[in-house]
Amino acid sequence: MPFKTLHNAFTQHPASVGESYGEHLAHASGFGLRMIAGGVACVLHGLFPFLFIKTGSRQITTLHGRMVTHRGKLPEPIDFVI
Repeated sequence: MPFKTLHNAFTQHPASVGESYGEHLAHASGFGLRMIAGGVACVLHGLFPFLFIKTGSRQITTLHGRMVTHRGKLPEPIDFVI
């Protein structure tokens, strides 16, 4: 795989959401860790219904809000009218 193609593989998607590779790595890793923590809380809630009653739904709400809010920071697409 030539360097330019390999470089594009790591930068194309982050650029499409307005982030550098490092920014995307940080955001995606943060989301992943929150999802893991929320999942563990849900499993523990299943075993012990008195624990983590709202933790899973709060994680989903928080992550959804962060993703939607972050999308609003993207530049507006350029419309070319002829």
